[in-house]
Amino acid sequence: MKRTRLGFSCMVLMMGLCLCTACANRNGGQEGTAYQIYYVSNDETKIVEREYVSQTTDTELLFEEMMGQLATIPEKIDYETPLATEIAVRGHTLENGLLTLDFDESYKNLYGIREILVRASIVRTMAQLPGVERVAFTVGGEQLTDRMGTAVGIMTADTFIENAGNEINAYEKVNLRLYFANETGDRLVEENRRNVVYNSNISLEKLVVEKLVEGPMIEGAYPTINPTTRIISVTVQDGTCYVNLNNDFLSQPYNVASDVTIYSITNSLAELPNVNRVQISINGETNLSYRENMSLNTLFERNLDILVSGGNGQ
Repeated sequence: MKRTRLGFSCMVLMMGLCLCTACANRNGGQEGTAYQIYYVSNDETKIVEREYVSQTTDTELLFEEMMGQLATIPEKIDYETPLATEIAVRGHTLENGLLTLDFDESYKNLYGIREILVRASIVRTMAQLPGVERVAFTVGGEQLTDRMGTAVGIMTADTFIENAGNEINAYEKVNLRLYFANETGDRLVEENRRNVVYNSNISLEKLVVEKLVEGPMIEGAYPTINPTTRIISVTVQDGTCYVNLNNDFLSQPYNVASDVTIYSITNSLAELPNVNRVQISINGETNLSYRENMSLNTLFERNLDILVSGGNGQ
């Protein structure tokens, strides 16, 4: 009987050792908990992940370890570390599941897709910490905002996953040629906007209209569309782009001629290879006029006669 118990005990011990060995093998031969550290790809088009095994169980110490990983330049330099040189974390707090990271002013030097990828790398890495449910960024103690001044807000790892299941890697860059008003509002000037970052889940046509509503970025160009205008839909069929806007489009807060606004939209969209004509509607209706002198029941075509001679691109 004693022999049977001894044999059984040895078998249990051996099984336990096998399980420990299996766990260690899954962690690359190391004991501890495996985490994913997220980095920016060298071509700055996506984030990449690398496994990191830690024996640390204290959240604060683990935070320091992960921040160190995000700042460590790899030996083979096959990806970029988001905290290596550009930005620095001044401090952090963790309260009620919300981790707030306060960056120095150099964070404001990040823009476009690089800023999105850096933010995604940090948030996805930190969201794995025990007790961390959400992450917020501040810069110099102030809430992080985008280029339009809108607060970025609280983020989770899922913030960087699109509804269709595509991840942050769906962001791309494109060059746009847009048309805005000149100083007197009676002609159009050209703005060549390079490396515009956009989510490829939306159409280029809608992107063009969005950028027109946001307004110009160069000196000497002025907005043509009421900034409170909401884009209901933008579709293309047989070379005609159908732009459906809300009622705010009919209100013009700027000193801009009616045809300048209409051809700001038309000429900008006509720069796309699949657009030849533009139909503008308000809440789906075209049987009305823009500022009483331009009927929207019209298919507008490119008008280069309204441009300032020589353009004003950058």
